[in-house]
Amino acid sequence: MLSEVLLVSAPGKVILHGEHAVVHGKVALAVALNLRTFLRLQPHSNGKVDLNLPNIGIQRAWDVAKLQMLDTSFLKQGDVTALTPEQMEKLKEVAGFPEDCADHEHLAVLSFLYLYLSICQSQRALPSLDVAVWSELPTGAGLGSSAAYSVCLAAALLTACKEIPNPLKDGEAANRWTEESLELINKWAFQGERVIHGNPSGVDNAVSTWGGALRYQQGKISSLKRPPALKILLTNTKVPRSTKALVAGVKSRLLKFPEIMAPLLTSIDAISLECERLLGEMTAAPAPEHYLVLEELIDMNQHHLNALGVGHASLDRLCQVTMAHGLHSKLTGAGGGGCGITLLRPDLERPEVEAMKQALTSCGFDCWETSIGAPGVSVHTAASLDAPVRQALDGL
Repeated sequence: MLSEVLLVSAPGKVILHGEHAVVHGKVALAVALNLRTFLRLQPHSNGKVDLNLPNIGIQRAWDVAKLQMLDTSFLKQGDVTALTPEQMEKLKEVAGFPEDCADHEHLAVLSFLYLYLSICQSQRALPSLDVAVWSELPTGAGLGSSAAYSVCLAAALLTACKEIPNPLKDGEAANRWTEESLELINKWAFQGERVIHGNPSGVDNAVSTWGGALRYQQGKISSLKRPPALKILLTNTKVPRSTKALVAGVKSRLLKFPEIMAPLLTSIDAISLECERLLGEMTAAPAPEHYLVLEELIDMNQHHLNALGVGHASLDRLCQVTMAHGLHSKLTGAGGGGCGITLLRPDLERPEVEAMKQALTSCGFDCWETSIGAPGVSVHTAASLDAPVRQALDGL
């Protein structure tokens, strides 16, 4: 068992193009969002395992000796498979939860316990640990916050238990794991996601593990070669929505108007493919004309998504405000509210960005200036973390 403190981070995600069309077999492009989740794992000797999740107001502690005495044989060592409903019930018993708990707060704790008990079974005795997780990502906004959490947990626990080597060498500020280690991190993170979401696609945890940009189609996930890091403004309209209801709405519209809807889905697919080609070109030498094409693709896709029936007045407002400043936006994720992304061209003047952010904030929206195409799960030294992140973790 590692004796030193581990600091790990993983990015969130946004869908660049392909929302809803991906449900119908088309290509979606998912990109790592440089808003990150940070985890600090500290081994200690007080006989407890502590979990602190300040973003959702959770603090839990278990007695390691008591956990050790419980029958956790239903979690087979090194067995990266989905939990059955019966196993989920047993896990709830171990956590001391009521049977009917299904809210995200409880599920986040269950995901931690599942990964801790499964991965740490390789140790002679369950380790005494203090785990604190703090995130820049808002929860429930379709930005992959639960996947970033699962990826951080898997990476930290696998490293702490020496199932994978710690890639951080002396004198380095941060580093990433080998491809082989990332495969194992991703497998375990996917199981953590399954505890939380039941039947996730695997896209969110893959983006959080590898970073950059991924192409997803009919269950097949592949990485794009070194995409450029594009600056964006991410806006949360804070309008709640049901992904399930929006997906069902698109399906019923497709059944009602097949000859209108099918070409729209094909067109969204073509937008994803054109964007993928363009990002490949931009890797070598991004030029101003590339940004103009990216903006056209954003506009076309937003109109298509409105035609699919997943737009919302709040998203229209976002597009109007940014267009008034000469910038182009689209929804990201399920639509019907939620979040939108605005491309920030490199030639933008600072006052222009500030004025636009001010205008969006006065609409009641939350904004973050960030980038997409960020690196995946990484291990850090404390000194390499930004001051706000360090302060947040130190305060836990």
